[in-house]
Amino acid sequence: MEERAAYRPLADELRPETLADVVGQDHILGEDGLLRRIVAGGSIPNMLFYGPSGSGKTTVANIIARESGRTLRRLNATTSGIADIKSIISDLDTLLAPNGVLLYLDEIQYFNKKQQQSLLEFIENGRMTLIASTTENPYFYVYNAILSRCTVFEFKPVAAGDAEIAVRRAISRLETRDGVAIDVEDGAARHIASSCGGDVRKALNAVELLYSASGAPVGGRVSFTLADALGVSQRSAMRYDRDGDSHYDIVSAFQKSIRGSDPDAALHYLARLLEAGDIISPCRRLLVIAAEDVGLAYPQALAVVKACADSAVQLGLPEARIPLADAAVLLATAPKSNSAYLAIDAALDDVRAGRTGDIPRRLQNKHADGAGFEREQNYIYPHDYPSHYAPQQYLPDSIADAKYYEYGDNKAEQAAKRYWEEIKKLPPYAKGTGV
Repeated sequence: MEERAAYRPLADELRPETLADVVGQDHILGEDGLLRRIVAGGSIPNMLFYGPSGSGKTTVANIIARESGRTLRRLNATTSGIADIKSIISDLDTLLAPNGVLLYLDEIQYFNKKQQQSLLEFIENGRMTLIASTTENPYFYVYNAILSRCTVFEFKPVAAGDAEIAVRRAISRLETRDGVAIDVEDGAARHIASSCGGDVRKALNAVELLYSASGAPVGGRVSFTLADALGVSQRSAMRYDRDGDSHYDIVSAFQKSIRGSDPDAALHYLARLLEAGDIISPCRRLLVIAAEDVGLAYPQALAVVKACADSAVQLGLPEARIPLADAAVLLATAPKSNSAYLAIDAALDDVRAGRTGDIPRRLQNKHADGAGFEREQNYIYPHDYPSHYAPQQYLPDSIADAKYYEYGDNKAEQAAKRYWEEIKKLPPYAKGTGV
């Protein structure tokens, strides 16, 4: 019985052999790209590749190892430990690694501090060259001792135009490998490229799946239809991790779009959160926006948004999208004010800096005085005076002139400002002479 060849993913078959074959990343791998010039120079430093999955980090590391003549060792931090590092170190200065070792450490953020520190001695003396990769921001997840010894290169999601080049290469490879002709309907290749979310591996997997689903060739030909392309790539453009950078980027864009009064952008980012099944993040963020960015320009917004958020949680998806969309559009189109937000931060700055002082006697709780120790308080009860106002000092003596709140330039706060200007310019009245 003939032995069947082991399965090899199409994405692995098509892995580029040279930097010129890598799609995307022109900012570092183009004709004048820094990384390309470093590799051409032959002196490879310790490097850290930062970027999303499928953007070429592992491919570029493999090419660098091959072109530098170094022995490549690969570890994935999710499954490796100190013992694996010691095993690689034991190969140094032996016939197994005559030109030194290039260690490609994938997902370095999963190594703890001790594991990362075990590499320091060997990457400092040049016996080991480290190329680490991470999908998370290295300045948050990689320890400074490693970070300071590495040059950081950011890999960006691959643009749809570049991804389409890889898709068409894959189609050509299948034709050559299997001796078939593939008829690609207009728009099918472009859709796969644009729906992969910048992940070339995902696009190539979609091509392979489409090919597997196309059935036996008829007359030596198979067809890739746009309808099938839509089917294999549905939801594939989503790039979302509830604990990762993508999550915080989307949430940040959501709030900034509402703050910038753009309801269309707000709905776009809300849709991305909801499509990932995340209800809690937009609920929390909408409540923050109602208080921070709309604030006193429309004080009722917070109550409305709270009702929308509660409704969304009770309804669950897909119906939750409706009250959340109501809240997002309401806040995006509402007048904006951050006056209270700025005011509380200014007050906190004073408190944290020790600018406080004793609470004026007139404001203290007189019921806390001990027996025989009651003192005159001289508190003026505002409700005994016209318009329920009587001037008196409320701040401690040491910061009596502190000013935290400034009325916003919106209709609601300007109305409040005019009201109090009229009240406060009236002469003080004797107790009980008005209501």
